Amino acid sequence: MAPHGLRKRAPAFVREGLTARSAARELALFLNTADDPVIERLLTPRLALTVAEHLAFTEGRHVLVVMTDMTAYSEALREVSAARGEIPARRAYPGYLYSDLASLYERCGRIKGRPGSVTVLPVLTMPAGDITHPVPDLTGYIAEGQIVLSAGVQAVGTYPPVDPLASLSRLMRKGTGAGRTRADHPAVAAQLIAALARSRQVAELADLIGRSALSPADLRLLDLEDAFRNRFLAQGTDEGRSLDDSLDRAWEVLLTLPRSQLGMLPADLLDTHTPPQDEEAQ
Repeated sequence: MAPHGLRKRAPAFVREGLTARSAARELALFLNTADDPVIERLLTPRLALTVAEHLAFTEGRHVLVVMTDMTAYSEALREVSAARGEIPARRAYPGYLYSDLASLYERCGRIKGRPGSVTVLPVLTMPAGDITHPVPDLTGYIAEGQIVLSAGVQAVGTYPPVDPLASLSRLMRKGTGAGRTRADHPAVAAQLIAALARSRQVAELADLIGRSALSPADLRLLDLEDAFRNRFLAQGTDEGRSLDDSLDRAWEVLLTLPRSQLGMLPADLLDTHTPPQDEEAQ
């Protein structure tokens, strides 16, 4: 784990939370606080990754590297770049920000013929919640997916507070998901995202004209996000859930809508997952 650019209170919280794991000799912590030299902030994740590679490819372990906060790291990179007098790019970040982040994120995976693996989980904050900010934007291009946490979802008490429309998974992309996901994953994901987007549009309309003015179809869409949040997103900290279970739950949420509103799902998939009595009712 490589936290960098943190205030004093945050490292104390991290240390306390990881004490049990460190006692089991399963944890290495590389720490750089906000009052440490900026150049050390650039070295911290690289040192952590070097140790991870040794543990994985020499000791044969499966290593998870959590790097937080990559926004603080990028701001340190911007500060050093400015001190060197380099020509700035977007939002004054150096033009090589993409390749620099990639040099960290891409130090993961396996080496053929050697045991062990390295998995990298970068964590960053989005300034003002702006996903187009250079750091989250470039991270999205490099990484194989992103999970966006939402203050709005957390405010209604859902855990984990994931924003599904802003998050991204490339598991279901053609050619990359073979053997790693189910055949219905792309269609279910596309239909669920489309339905959620429509549900949010209806919610905005309800704020303007009132729920009583909505059509029955709009009311069912309005209830969709609640079903998604409660049935699909909400998950206990000690609850294990497989990919198959998650996709089955996605079907449960989608089938709260009439078949006429599920036009992105192939008919054969709908026939397989729609109970006969529901099909007749719709």
